[in-house]
Amino acid sequence: MLNRRSFAATLLSASAVPFVNRAIAQTESDIRSAVRDLPQFHAMIVQRGDDIVFAEALRGPGLDRVANIKSCSKSIVALLAGNAISQGAIASVEATLGVVAPSIIPSDATQGVADLTIEDLLTLRAGLEGTSGPNYGAWVNSDNWVSFALRRPMIATPGERMIYSTGTTHVLGAALTVATGQSLLEQARSVLGRPLGIEIPPWTRDPQGFYFGGNEMALTPRAMLRIAMLMRDGGRFGGEQILSADWIRASIRPHTRSPFSGLDYGYGWFLTDSGFILARGYGGQVIAAHPERDLAVAITSDPNSPARSGGYFGQLIDLLEGPLLTLG
Repeated sequence: MLNRRSFAATLLSASAVPFVNRAIAQTESDIRSAVRDLPQFHAMIVQRGDDIVFAEALRGPGLDRVANIKSCSKSIVALLAGNAISQGAIASVEATLGVVAPSIIPSDATQGVADLTIEDLLTLRAGLEGTSGPNYGAWVNSDNWVSFALRRPMIATPGERMIYSTGTTHVLGAALTVATGQSLLEQARSVLGRPLGIEIPPWTRDPQGFYFGGNEMALTPRAMLRIAMLMRDGGRFGGEQILSADWIRASIRPHTRSPFSGLDYGYGWFLTDSGFILARGYGGQVIAAHPERDLAVAITSDPNSPARSGGYFGQLIDLLEGPLLTLG
């Protein structure tokens, strides 16, 4: 039975609903207007709690066809590393490359690479000269991508500063393959694909048959959203604990900082000051989660155009931390 105070509160709450709905509708209108002004933008899905609050494809293959997620692949490989550790295939993040996968180290590798830890590889702090940027072409045209990456000169002390390098994540992927006895494709399908109910098609492999460990994976925006939900919900999906909650917590703890964007970086995931957890791929591919605001976001963009922190990617960050954040 309602007393006078609770009755008044109920009336106030009911009267506020139209204003809340109107504010959300205005925010969605602001989002739609903002993305239409971004010529590189392809598609975006936003989920708050259990509800899809925005889903639109202005360009590109749409919401239900795969898109190249580019370097968001690095974040996927990091999740597979966590599973390999949870399953005991790798002892811990402190395990060294020389113990985990000695067979992939060439005889003429740079001195010290056998002592690189899984954590060094996860956080892009291997200390080796990068294979991204101007070195990328020579690397992917080499006859052995892992050996090429492990022969780069040591330009920093391992474990100290972040050197963005797709080759570092590719070495991690090769190490996971050796340690688990499963290809990255097999791992991705068993660890993420089947539990999340998403399709993961085969992607590029290197001359030795290792799946590309930091680029070229393809997912639909809806599949990307489910990975975002997994990160948002501490490794849970559909009422099941898919990945270790401890691993997710470790993944979103800052371990280093990007010299380009200034964003903190955990185990394969970028971290914003506002609380977003981000996978970022060339051109503006984004898998984002905000646990406190109960948000999960997937964004695809033109994979052939750059998305610099001071340009298009910066605009996507403004979108996330502006109108999208107000949805939470």
